[in-house]
Amino acid sequence: MATVTTEPATDRADAQHARSARRRRRILGENPLGILLSAPYLIFIGVVFAFPLIFAVWMSFQDYFFAAPGADVEREFVGFDNFVAVATDPAVWRSFLNVGIFLIINVPLTVVLSLLLATALNRVVRARLFLRVSFYVPYVTASVAVVGVWLFMFSGNGLVNQVLGPLAPDPSWLINPFLAMPTIAFFVTWKQLGFFILLYLAALQAVPQELYESAATDGAGAVRTFFSVTVPGVRSATLLVLLLATITGANLFTEPYLLTNGGGPNGASTSPVLLMYQKGLEQGNPDVAAAIGVILVILVLILALIERNLVGDEES
Repeated sequence: MATVTTEPATDRADAQHARSARRRRRILGENPLGILLSAPYLIFIGVVFAFPLIFAVWMSFQDYFFAAPGADVEREFVGFDNFVAVATDPAVWRSFLNVGIFLIINVPLTVVLSLLLATALNRVVRARLFLRVSFYVPYVTASVAVVGVWLFMFSGNGLVNQVLGPLAPDPSWLINPFLAMPTIAFFVTWKQLGFFILLYLAALQAVPQELYESAATDGAGAVRTFFSVTVPGVRSATLLVLLLATITGANLFTEPYLLTNGGGPNGASTSPVLLMYQKGLEQGNPDVAAAIGVILVILVLILALIERNLVGDEES
């Protein structure tokens, strides 16, 4: 009789232990040590990204203003008033249109040029390291130094206009309301290209060489091999490049601030982030600036989801 009563109790204990183990694995994962090792980065993400985003959302619904440190002030809840102010401000619409023009030029150029150059560099035998470093140098060079070179090249009497002669635009590139933002888009594409080339070079190393050999055996030329083997083989990297280029482009600030003296001419190169800086810090309306930021985050998330559905696959 003792054996009969003990076995069911043991089975129940084992079942309960198994359920507890499965619950722990769902929460902590298969390797709980990974949570411990990634904890510093998770804390960093929470402090640097998550908390400011939550605080910005809270600010966007308040009549928020800067006060002296330690001052106890009441800030009134205003609902969607800040978003209404944003929606009725022509400068905000202009800034989003400007960054839309920038993304239309910058993102496709970044993807196409970085993939083509990475494919070419991957086949280079001589001076491979020199060429890779040459493309990467502008990315790690301080923006202020590089901007100085571009201001010299694209000023009214700069090198580019001297080469073009009578074909040079008037007004010149960076003071032309129609050419200021495209010029900035080309500048950012050139400056960041080295980083994205490295991403594609890493992805190309994972494409099986047998696929290229099979394509050559089937008589495929260089163009057919590129579109049938290389492009599908680096699809995950393409999605990453698209997302990074979109996110960094939507956060455009330094380039228009330096190249066009704060968004000129007449707001033709003002980006939403630059407008947030102007409204939040220069004009003392951080609540309106926070509302612009919230809208920008939502639009970037929508773009990222669209790109994920268009380019992404199950593995990515």
